[in-house]
Amino acid sequence: MKEQQPLKILLLAAEVVPFAKTGGLADVAGSLPKAIRALGHDIRVAMPRYGRIDPVRFDLKKALPAFPVPMNKHMEEAAVLQGVIGQDVPVYMIENAKYYDRDGIYMYPDDAERFVFFCRSSLEMLNRLGWCPDIIHCHDWHTAIVPNWLKTLYKDDPFFAHTATVYTIHNLAYQGIFGHRVLEIAGIAEYGFMYHPEMADMIEVVDFMARGIFFADVINTVSERHAQEILTPEFGEKLDPLLRDRRDRLFGILNGVDYEVMNPATDKYIAQNYDVEHLENRVANKLALQREANLKEDEAIPLIGIISRLSDQKGFDILGDVIDHLLDLDLQFVLMGTGDPHYHEMFSRVAQVYAGKAAVFLTFNAELAQKIYAGTDMFLMPSRFEPCGLNQLVAMRYGSVPIVRAVGGLADTVKDLNPQTGEGNGFSFEPHDRWALFSAVVRALENYKYKEAWHKLQVRGMTADFSWSASAKKYVDLYYRALAARGKEIKLEDYGLVEE
Repeated sequence: MKEQQPLKILLLAAEVVPFAKTGGLADVAGSLPKAIRALGHDIRVAMPRYGRIDPVRFDLKKALPAFPVPMNKHMEEAAVLQGVIGQDVPVYMIENAKYYDRDGIYMYPDDAERFVFFCRSSLEMLNRLGWCPDIIHCHDWHTAIVPNWLKTLYKDDPFFAHTATVYTIHNLAYQGIFGHRVLEIAGIAEYGFMYHPEMADMIEVVDFMARGIFFADVINTVSERHAQEILTPEFGEKLDPLLRDRRDRLFGILNGVDYEVMNPATDKYIAQNYDVEHLENRVANKLALQREANLKEDEAIPLIGIISRLSDQKGFDILGDVIDHLLDLDLQFVLMGTGDPHYHEMFSRVAQVYAGKAAVFLTFNAELAQKIYAGTDMFLMPSRFEPCGLNQLVAMRYGSVPIVRAVGGLADTVKDLNPQTGEGNGFSFEPHDRWALFSAVVRALENYKYKEAWHKLQVRGMTADFSWSASAKKYVDLYYRALAARGKEIKLEDYGLVEE
């Protein structure tokens, strides 16, 4: 097997930890590059410099002065600041006050234009930096125009002649759908509209994600199970015909957890640090969480936690149908999250009716999140669909046993406990049904009574390796596949890879 040659990779994402975050995309974009860099590859990240990102706090330096960026028939100026992730991963931040000097990140009327500008600026800066990537790794709809451009607008540009694209789908439900005017803004109106015989309404709109899927050299989503699920109408969000057409270039790679950050032995937010060898110290965190949540302090009462966006996708419809029955059981419940107003109302009622037994925090607070991971006995995720899920991985890292619906990454990472063999690391159910959820919780409560067996369950979760190291190697393999698909002189078998 040939030794892999170091690659040059540009990772494009709309949000990146620690600079800006609204969801799991930021965690991936902030953690994966560090793991790939550790494998010896030259990976760099590009993102917008939002107004909330303080250049002084993050020690950002000017990388490029303002330069013109084509936007339809006029020019906008972009400057580039440079920061760092970890010790040595450069992060290029695209600056433009008009597009990014705002309080938030998303949900603006000109979002299409804002992210087209980010992507175009990122490509235009590369020549000025004198750094040509082998791979441009694009994430979600915000960057999906880049594979489209490399096959159209930039197809005859010698600078990108050997650059391949990888497109990662984090959440297929958010596709970036806009009117046709965006094609003019992106400079590709002359290349026409997308049409698919099984997706006739696609011609009526511009679907950025569909373009990323169609034009990328390789596509992946964030778990193996979900890569199969999205080929079906149930999970495909109306893009399943296109995904089936490209299934030979579609892969699933599980997200990882940054174990340097998510570590109960060093976590500064929790009441008592602990590790798998000293699980007895964990009880101090449960008692501290009960105090903070105004729950009865009792280490024997099973405590179930949830940290989530409150939406139907996350399974709160079926949880709402059974929450009163659950809270009739001998357990405590703590939830943190924000989302749909009717779920705010529902859980506000739960907190009032079951005061002392249920606590609800309609907010997101990073410090409280760590306390919930460290202080709960069980962690509930009844999702309708879940491309990967990170919370169940963090929960296991902290010794909180997951109870999940067996979909997507939840099915790939949480194996239902088999009481006869002792195999498994949590509890799962398959039907999207309130009583299936209820049954899984009851099974967890019954097993919680057997402390020695429960301790083994915790240890199994805490010692599992869901770090980025294994997934990063799979991404590097994916990059070589993309180069082979692009037509570069690469033979997959030379690197221990085979055609799928």
